[in-house]
Amino acid sequence: MARNFLLHGSNTALILLCVALIAAAADGLLHLSVWLVALGALLFYLSEYGTHRFLFHSRPVRWGWLRDKQRRLHYDHHVEPSRIDLLFLPLWYVVPNMVIVGGIAYLIVRDIAAVAALLLGASLALLHYEWVHFIAHQPYTPKTSFGRWMKRYHLRHHFVNEKLWFGVSNPSMDFVYRTYRDLNDAPRSKTTKVLYPGEQGPG
Repeated sequence: MARNFLLHGSNTALILLCVALIAAAADGLLHLSVWLVALGALLFYLSEYGTHRFLFHSRPVRWGWLRDKQRRLHYDHHVEPSRIDLLFLPLWYVVPNMVIVGGIAYLIVRDIAAVAALLLGASLALLHYEWVHFIAHQPYTPKTSFGRWMKRYHLRHHFVNEKLWFGVSNPSMDFVYRTYRDLNDAPRSKTTKVLYPGEQGPG
């Protein structure tokens, strides 16, 4: 199972980045504030919902090359939810995002060590997100009750209604944005597998 997690998407690169930053801190090359690492993780968790709902579930654009990216990024994952190579964020998405986030953070704090701490926190949170997402779509039962609940929670998004339950690693923003529903109160959607049928163009 761990091998599948490492071999796909950007997971290996994220792990190497985290190891490099921690090693640099251990060698005294960087002073990584624990509070800034925690803040980086928190910012990722708060942004996770918006990214999933408003970017990954955005309507297909008119440019074919960009629609292809949308399909790889998320649409095809709804078609084949358990397909390993579609479970994880691709490197071509993660690297530019990390660069942009790091650049914005540097413009604000003007400190390389602070930026490194924020990126470490965000990377660790992203790896957690990817792991929780991976487990949700594999024939594996999480050890904790919260883990089992989150697995059921995410699978509702895929098999009951794709317009609800956008949280993957945590449900917090679903409560804020009112996209949480009790299972008995949720309408069943006919478009959980094919998002925007007829608008995606040829696959």
